Amino acid sequence: MSEAQKTAGRQDAGPSTVTGVDRFFRITERGSTFGREIRGGFATFFTMAYILVLNPLILGSAKDKSGEQLDPVQLTTATALVAAVMTIVMGVGGNLPLALAAGLGLNAVVAFQLAPLMSWDDAMGLIVLEGLLICVLVVTGLREAVMHAIPQQLKQAISVGIGLFIALIGFVDAGFVTRIPDAANTTVPVQLGSTGTLAGWPMLVFCVGVLLTIGLLARKVRGAILVSIVTMTVVALAVNALADVETWGLTTPEWPDTIVDAPDFGLLGQFSLFGAFGQVGVVTVVLLVFTLILSDFFDTMGTVVGVSAEAGLLDEDGKVPGLGKVLLIDGAAAVAGGAASASSATSYIESAAGVGEGARTGFANLVTGSLFGLALFLTPLLTIVPLQAAAPALVAVGFLMMTQVKHIDWDRYEIAVPAFLTIAVMPFTYSITNGIGAGFLAYVLIKTVLGRAKEVHWLLWGTSALFLVYFAIDPIEQLLGV
Repeated sequence: MSEAQKTAGRQDAGPSTVTGVDRFFRITERGSTFGREIRGGFATFFTMAYILVLNPLILGSAKDKSGEQLDPVQLTTATALVAAVMTIVMGVGGNLPLALAAGLGLNAVVAFQLAPLMSWDDAMGLIVLEGLLICVLVVTGLREAVMHAIPQQLKQAISVGIGLFIALIGFVDAGFVTRIPDAANTTVPVQLGSTGTLAGWPMLVFCVGVLLTIGLLARKVRGAILVSIVTMTVVALAVNALADVETWGLTTPEWPDTIVDAPDFGLLGQFSLFGAFGQVGVVTVVLLVFTLILSDFFDTMGTVVGVSAEAGLLDEDGKVPGLGKVLLIDGAAAVAGGAASASSATSYIESAAGVGEGARTGFANLVTGSLFGLALFLTPLLTIVPLQAAAPALVAVGFLMMTQVKHIDWDRYEIAVPAFLTIAVMPFTYSITNGIGAGFLAYVLIKTVLGRAKEVHWLLWGTSALFLVYFAIDPIEQLLGV
């Protein structure tokens, strides 16, 4: 960016106080503008706002050991509050366009694995304990050291795998891809739509949205992703009003009867840090916390690397700027999520939608966090965006992240095979952690087979050993009788 452009951008931004904000977040330095950051913040919010509906649905549908259920209204408040506060903290403290909210997958573990064994207070206490242990790993430097020990091309493979994963999330959320239940009602291979064909008005909204987003990106239109989300939301509102639509899924695009809804903070502080030990025993608690930590640890690692790489923020050594602060805030988010009974909060890969819109700094998080804050009172209004209108952004971002595949040396098996497994396992198992684990294990194995085991960093050896335990957790639990 030329000096004249920088000067013009500052003049457009306004008074000197805004220039101070620019310097604090390094907006101009990173080649961004206030407009891009604001658009990016909106795009990130709209692509992850579904968590305001989905998290209460998952946690609220489960019962704890005594048959108690959590209140959906209180869960919505807790989910929005944690997302708002921790996203803003990440923006100010970590200066990355990385939003946080209750983690999908982790909330299912809480609802269907922890709660049936103990009370809700005990289950949320384990989440707090997991977050505290992650913070200890950060403070001791171990979490950051593991990230720095990963070869650069494996980091690029993680980004590519996340690109495919986030595109698949978009396809699945929109109903473009579905799972096929067999006669026994188990999950078997996926298919196109719900019947093998594309049918219904919501699917048309999604397909048009994908085409619109791709067209806008190809034309290099500013705000392409956000323009697409807003446009298709308006289209969805019109379609829902005029057509006979059976279902839109989680979010129906219709103007709400009421715009303002009072928050209910009744779940805040409802956790017991050590209650689970008395409920299920020390060995079971250790295994449960280990599983939570490993999943949270590497999901975050993949997300931070992937989003930072897509934003062009990695340094020449492939390191994330201010990584220690970012990881500490992410660990604190897990603590906050458990303490608010919203389940573990973690970094969201949907943040890549904001990056695709031009966000490069934590200023975008102020926008995203503020929208989550508004959602405490305006949830009916801010959740009218159906998944079919937001999901095209995830497909487009998946393409953008996929372009990093060109940096991987496919002629070297010690890199190519781990990279392939990392890229393939993430979307095929619907898990960032599984993809990273498969890649690590393959990397260590091939280096050893080639007689070059000494080239593997000792932290990768240790991490790979943990992944062996992670993948073999079921037979280990059976062996220990837990």
